[in-house]
Amino acid sequence: MRSALIVGDLQAGILDNYPFTKAVVPPVTELLPRARAAGALVVFVRTAFRANGADLAGEVFAAFYRAGDLFHEGSPGTEVALEVTADDVVVLKRRTSAFAGTDLDLVLRARGVDSLALTGVATSAMVAATLYDASDRGYRLTVLRDGCADQDPAVHELLVNTVFPSRGAEILTCAEWPAPSRTSGARTAPR
Repeated sequence: MRSALIVGDLQAGILDNYPFTKAVVPPVTELLPRARAAGALVVFVRTAFRANGADLAGEVFAAFYRAGDLFHEGSPGTEVALEVTADDVVVLKRRTSAFAGTDLDLVLRARGVDSLALTGVATSAMVAATLYDASDRGYRLTVLRDGCADQDPAVHELLVNTVFPSRGAEILTCAEWPAPSRTSGARTAPR
C-alpha cells in the first residue's frame, strides 16, 4: 500500500483571514517531516480563481472571489503557507474537492497511491468533498481529526465522529499517522 498526505487549503490568505484554521497548523507542520520520512507522498492543494472570474460557478464561489485577492490566482494569499519541498506536489483547484477539475487522481495513480490521509480546512468543505470523491474512486481513507478544522466545531465533530467513519474512513490524530503499514513499508522509501 502506498499513501499520500493531502493538505488542503492551508494557504496564506485563508490562514490569515479565518481564525478557526490556525489550530491545524501546529499538528500538520509537525506531521510533514514524519510523513515524508515514512515515504508518503505529500500533496498540497490550494484554491485560486482566475482574476477575470471565468471559472466561477454559483454564489458560494462568487462570494470567495469577491473577498478580493485572497482567492485570486497569482496573489500571495493563494500560496501554500507551509514548507513545500521539491518532492511534494502542489495541486491548484477551483472547486471544493481536491479532485474536481484537477490532475490529482492522475498524480496519485502514477505514484501507485491507494491510501489517502486527509487534512485541511474546512472539514465541512474541502475535507468532506475530497473524502467523498476519493471514496468513489476507491481510495482507502484516513482523516486526521486535529489536522482538520471547521468554523463550526460541532459540524467538525459530527463529520469526524459519525459521517466520515460511515463512509469507511479511519479517524486518527496527526501524531498517530503514518503507521508503517499505511505507507510503502520502509521508513525511507523512494518516491
